[in-house]
Amino acid sequence: MERATRYSKKRADMLTLLQSTDCHPSAEWVYQKLKPTHPDLSLGTVYRNLIFFQNHGLIQSVGVVQGQERFDAVTQPHSHFVCECCGSVMDLPKITLGADLDQSVSRQYGLAVSRHELTFHGLCPTCTQSNQQETVLN
Repeated sequence: MERATRYSKKRADMLTLLQSTDCHPSAEWVYQKLKPTHPDLSLGTVYRNLIFFQNHGLIQSVGVVQGQERFDAVTQPHSHFVCECCGSVMDLPKITLGADLDQSVSRQYGLAVSRHELTFHGLCPTCTQSNQQETVLN
């Protein structure tokens, strides 16, 4: 029997913070943002709550970027772009690969696909411009 979840101001503030940003934060980022208003907050508490949110479908993991797991409060299916230079993560909501892809992969490989994720990697516009400027200067 699952025990009832108590209300926690820290947990509520953490979820509000996650839902109010599109930077795809790490646990460390969440911790740094909330520590001033919650001096007794620990990094362990942040990790436990991130797992709680994931288990309850309130956030999703985008994966590990530059050694830190990153999170997204947008749980509807969408694609991401990860900059290999600065580590920024961006939503790509206009790229849609519908359920027909899941069905096609299921048929082709004998799997029962329930969802998929698509992540592009490369350089963001800022890093592309910076790299082009460095090339011109050298």
